Amino acid sequence: MTPTATATIRIIRLLPSPLRRSTACSTMEIPAISYPNPSVHCTFPIVITPRRFGLISRNRFVLSHFSSSSLSYSSATSVSGTRHTAEQRDGNEMQDVEEELHLHMQLSSGIEMDDNDVPPKSSPCLEPGLYLVATPIGNLEDITLRALRILRSADVILSEDTRHSGKLLQYYNIKTPLLSYHKFNEYQREMPILKRLHEGQIVALISDAGTPGISDPGMELTKSCVSENIRVIPIPGPSALVAALSASGLLTNEFTFVGFLSKHASSRVKRLTISASESTAQIFFVPPHKLCRFLEEASPLFGDTRFCVIAREITKVHEEFWRGTLGEARKVFTDRPPRGEITLLLEGNVNPLVEIPTEAELEIELEKLMSKGQSLSMAVKLVSEGMSVKKKQVYAIALRKLGKKIEAGKS
Repeated sequence: MTPTATATIRIIRLLPSPLRRSTACSTMEIPAISYPNPSVHCTFPIVITPRRFGLISRNRFVLSHFSSSSLSYSSATSVSGTRHTAEQRDGNEMQDVEEELHLHMQLSSGIEMDDNDVPPKSSPCLEPGLYLVATPIGNLEDITLRALRILRSADVILSEDTRHSGKLLQYYNIKTPLLSYHKFNEYQREMPILKRLHEGQIVALISDAGTPGISDPGMELTKSCVSENIRVIPIPGPSALVAALSASGLLTNEFTFVGFLSKHASSRVKRLTISASESTAQIFFVPPHKLCRFLEEASPLFGDTRFCVIAREITKVHEEFWRGTLGEARKVFTDRPPRGEITLLLEGNVNPLVEIPTEAELEIELEKLMSKGQSLSMAVKLVSEGMSVKKKQVYAIALRKLGKKIEAGKS
């Protein structure tokens, strides 16, 4: 006969709605799990969380406890008048439950355990590597289910600002330890993090908002992982860039993402000059206190009539999409300094300047064609069409520059 184990369980939190407010004790037959000290019998709390039990069933959950070296499952138990079946699930789910209750036992019962006895926190479903996890850009509900699973299962979470990210983890009841990782310490942190990854740990990297490595810390660590053949796994999600572009009303088939401009004036002007001549939409991240400076520097290069979109506080309560010309934006935001993170989009140049070829360049093209056997008239026609120059102008250059060579060839 398969032995069973009896224990006193105190349910301190239940997710299914019939038990949401239940805090009752019940003696029950439950699965027994092999632990270092199988003879110990005590009362301890079980916390039932969405991570483990929300995916099993709305009205069913698995209970497990140790007081015997063998494994058994009870048929049913009653807590606060509601009947629930303790079911055996597949190996991965059961291992997850055992790991969680094992850790609860270590914390709640005061039993000392060796490091070798504590099961690894990493989920057996996840491969070791660096996980680049996108996080909400404002609204906490925008995070994906996959991102939550990764953050809960990781051995450590690298965070740009632990205080900021702590609010997200607290909101979703994620207990994974945080480790600061930002632009001021990323080189210092790199070697210890790579060591963790080589040891087979699961490391999650998040930024304050959006995708790490895109105008945020993470690019250098990703490059190092790739060079050392460590797997890098992207976990896509919210993006201020994509959200702003999709709702901007600008052409979206092509665009250029610039991100934050340099703090050096000469570099900013150089980058803006390049962007001003491009035919695709230009997308910038602009801190609110630098918006007016951006508009002052961009207007002479793009022109006051260039259409722009200023997306502010995307996905938040005070979300705003302001649309108008650069000249209008300068007037509006000089009188009304903005607040919140800004994604600024500028319409592409609809009439890009075409570089006019020099006479020397035209002469070289004419000589190439004529050396291949083309007549003067055919060479003039081909150069005119290929370099967008009037045929009359090309012919005049041909006569002036190549006339003597042509006459010499005839004689």
